Amino acid sequence: MKLKKVMTGVLCMALAATIVPAATDVYAGSKEKEEPVKMTLILRGGSYADVLKAALPKFEEENNCKIETLDMSFDDLHTGITLDAANKEGTYDLCMVDGSWMAEFTENNVLANLSEMGYTFDEDIIPNTTTICKKDDDIYLAPYFGNVTVLLYNKANVEEAGYKPEDIKTLENLLEVAKAEKEAGKNGFAYRGDTPDNIVSDFLPILLANGGWVVDENNQPTINTPEFTQAMEYYTELIGTGTAMSKDDVSASIDNGSSALAIGWPGWYVPSADSAANYMVSPTMAKEGAEAYNTSEYGTWCLGIPANSPNPELAMKLLQYIMSPEVQLESVKNGGVPCRYSVLQNEDVLKDYPHLSIVCDALDQGVYRPAIAEWTEFTNILGAEMGNIMAGTKTVEQGLEDAQLQLENLMA
Repeated sequence: MKLKKVMTGVLCMALAATIVPAATDVYAGSKEKEEPVKMTLILRGGSYADVLKAALPKFEEENNCKIETLDMSFDDLHTGITLDAANKEGTYDLCMVDGSWMAEFTENNVLANLSEMGYTFDEDIIPNTTTICKKDDDIYLAPYFGNVTVLLYNKANVEEAGYKPEDIKTLENLLEVAKAEKEAGKNGFAYRGDTPDNIVSDFLPILLANGGWVVDENNQPTINTPEFTQAMEYYTELIGTGTAMSKDDVSASIDNGSSALAIGWPGWYVPSADSAANYMVSPTMAKEGAEAYNTSEYGTWCLGIPANSPNPELAMKLLQYIMSPEVQLESVKNGGVPCRYSVLQNEDVLKDYPHLSIVCDALDQGVYRPAIAEWTEFTNILGAEMGNIMAGTKTVEQGLEDAQLQLENLMA
């Protein structure tokens, strides 16, 4: 009997020994299935990408994923998204998109229809910022970073010119301050002249204040017009008080006082109560008594999901997470500029970041660049001819006439 019990025990142990490794193999297999999902985001480099990246670690931890980000320049971002859209399965799960690319991207099926994926806008998002994000009633983009043109100014320089910031109400006032600072040996107005897109972007608030625009209601060019001519003649006088600079140099020169004024963006500079510089809504009229216009030009960076995203469901979850009120509120600490009233009008936020009330006003009345598929080529043509005028190689009349003819051919 004892021998039988011993043999039975040995057999049971042997059987167990054969079972345990099998169980371990099954467990190992299940662990392999739990490897983090790899996601890739293509973003606009600089503060726009930095703000978004600061929110990713928590999402990665809660959703068992590993997110790689590619930070790109404006032109490289556009090219990168466009080229990858030709692939059956794409590389990117989320992309940062400039509003001016919207028509081109939807026409070429670059972006997924977010409405069909279940995404909606809540009432807290500033309505005007969503207009470029939709085609008919369908949503393709979400307004993430509320970039909008503002008038950057150095506080001491404006005072030196005999003005208070609130006195700069018209383009005439702006020019007076710029001229006074040039006479004082400083740059009156700093501007960008490095690319056609930057030339046009800096100029549009000036054009709007003169009652002009780049296209009519039928998206036909309105360049060779009295309003555009008046704005361009004014602009050539304004930039004569300063010099062309890169983006970083523009904001730095306003901060250090070597320049007095510039058209800028919230993503460039975050003022505080003690900073040397600040910003305001760009002047809304050409001169005292003239008609006032909305002059805040949107450069809102939006988020979209490529139509060929390799992980569309997780990408939608990430989009909803990034656009949530909680994450957007937290982003302000990292330099974020949400398009949400609950953040931009939050009393606690404004104690530390009072400039956001100005941004909120600008976003409330902003103007998007034309939603046309040809906008990239349009702005290259217009910016090049404006550059000729600014360099003095063409007169205002000749440059605008040449731009009008080329753009009519483009839009025919």
